[in-house]
Amino acid sequence: MDMRKLKTLVDLVSESNISELEITEAEGKVRIVKGGYGVPTTMMMPAPAQMMAPMAPAVAAEPAGAPAAPAEAPAPTGHVVKSPMVGTFYRSSSPGSKPFVDVGSAVKEGDPICIVEAMKIMNEIEADMAGTVSKILVENGQAVEYGQPLFIIE
Repeated sequence: MDMRKLKTLVDLVSESNISELEITEAEGKVRIVKGGYGVPTTMMMPAPAQMMAPMAPAVAAEPAGAPAAPAEAPAPTGHVVKSPMVGTFYRSSSPGSKPFVDVGSAVKEGDPICIVEAMKIMNEIEADMAGTVSKILVENGQAVEYGQPLFIIE
């Protein structure tokens, strides 16, 4: 689907009383759902024929004598807080309010550190250990998957 058409549909949903819009076309299906903050969330699914098409393996050719690629960044140290569900990540309880935690914030076990919205339900996520937030791995309003790292607590 053409991005201009998609943007027009998102604008239509955000400016109207429509809470959900689903459109099916030959090249796929688009579902736009107005999120908890009034911001539409868009999900695109490829057409069944595209989902079934085998993918060719990707092979990167490196020229002979080229310098070796830099090693992958080392895994972050500390305790990783992961998302317990699929949804939308929010750092604060409402738009414009202060985030639950920032980098450098001290947290105790059980303190709320973010919200993951799933099916229009705001789920408070709590710290599962005491420490200091050393890294926030997700942007506010970003979709998250089950088990996706959200924070590093040291």
